[in-house]
Amino acid sequence: MLYCEAEPPPPVDKEKPAQESSETDLEIEDAEKLFTTGQRELYTEACKLVGVVPVSYFLRNMDEAFLSLNHHGLGPNGTKAIAIALVSNTTVISLDLEDNCIMEEGVLSLVEMLQENYYLQELNISNNALGLEGARIISQFLQRNSSSLLNLQLSGNDFRDESAELLCLALSANYRIREMDLSHNQFSDKGGELLGQMLSLNVGLVSLDLSWNHLCSRAAVALCNGLRANVTLKTLDLSMNGFGNDGAAALGEALRLNGSLAYVDVSANNISNEGVSKIGRGLEINESLKVLKLFLNPMSIDGAIILILSIKRNPKSQMEKLDISNVMVSEQFVKMLDGVYAVHPQLDVTYKAVQGLSVKSTFFLWTNPMKLIQSYADQQKITILDFFKSLNPAGTVKMPVGEFWKTMIQQNKVPLNRFQLRELTKRLDNKKGMVDFSQPTLEQGKTTEETMSGGLPEAAPSGDGLTHTYSAC
Repeated sequence: MLYCEAEPPPPVDKEKPAQESSETDLEIEDAEKLFTTGQRELYTEACKLVGVVPVSYFLRNMDEAFLSLNHHGLGPNGTKAIAIALVSNTTVISLDLEDNCIMEEGVLSLVEMLQENYYLQELNISNNALGLEGARIISQFLQRNSSSLLNLQLSGNDFRDESAELLCLALSANYRIREMDLSHNQFSDKGGELLGQMLSLNVGLVSLDLSWNHLCSRAAVALCNGLRANVTLKTLDLSMNGFGNDGAAALGEALRLNGSLAYVDVSANNISNEGVSKIGRGLEINESLKVLKLFLNPMSIDGAIILILSIKRNPKSQMEKLDISNVMVSEQFVKMLDGVYAVHPQLDVTYKAVQGLSVKSTFFLWTNPMKLIQSYADQQKITILDFFKSLNPAGTVKMPVGEFWKTMIQQNKVPLNRFQLRELTKRLDNKKGMVDFSQPTLEQGKTTEETMSGGLPEAAPSGDGLTHTYSAC
């Protein structure tokens, strides 16, 4: 059994009670000394025990809630020393160990630590070459449902379909993990089938990232079939795969039946107008989806029209953002879009540009939205904060992005066009689905010329020469 205790005072022989025989090898033999020995001294002794040099950054920051040790070259032994120190730590709630070559030995140390530590909630062990054995250790850990971990990031660990089988077995029964990142792995047809089966059973996940895998038509259909029965997942990133039109059709059917998804990203999935039309059928019925990203798919303006009209036909649509920002549209499309906006004022559609119009030349003439608001506030002898709070029925300094967008479109105190509103929302967005205007300042809204010196706005990226190779399917 591995134990670690500070050199002074000398260790005390203590026989372990029989009922503790199942404890992990990361335990400290003399439990009483654990609480009298400082956390830093404990880590230093652990480093001596496993033969590694202490990481000075860890020593300085081990009392912080968010601890990032990515790219530190820890290796399995360095990870074990940190795991020993964290067994009794009560301050760290988020630990980032990305790209440390921790391998399966390091993962084993971490999961043993997590059996004892009930404070750690987020763990990033992406890009650590975990492979099949690492997936096996993680699977066994997740099946226990015995830790406080809520967010687990496993991107770029060379997980293949065999690993998917182990992870899906665990996630089918696990109800604690809320967010999982499995992007940049090697899941393909069989992995997609297993993921679909898992999603039909899982009752814990609210966010799943499967971007940059090899989920092609067969895998996509199976995965989307699992979405039909899922009732908890809200955010799903499927970008940079190979869904094609068959996968898009399955996604459209899933959107007709699923009532929980709020964010779906299927950018760069080789979906043409044919597949977009199937997704559109789902949008005509769906009442939960707020964000749909279709960037970098080979669709034309005809596909774009199908999408916006599908949203218009759904009076209960919650759509707030549609990203088709590689599609060049026409003035006729813009007029049609105005009609959609009249029905769904919370909606924002980003496209590449309008044919025949110089977006860049007109964008530089727009006034900074924060300056317009400041000018209005000065006239009314109120603060910017008072202005924003007056628009919020709750009178608070935060409100959902969709509600803020809808309110700003409908108010007439400070008229803003959609490009100005998009810029304003971007600056106030707290990245958690809310805008926070507790401290709005002119510094937050620099002039358009200052912010746009590097090119076109997000709403209308140039995209010149932009190419993409779809996932090999």
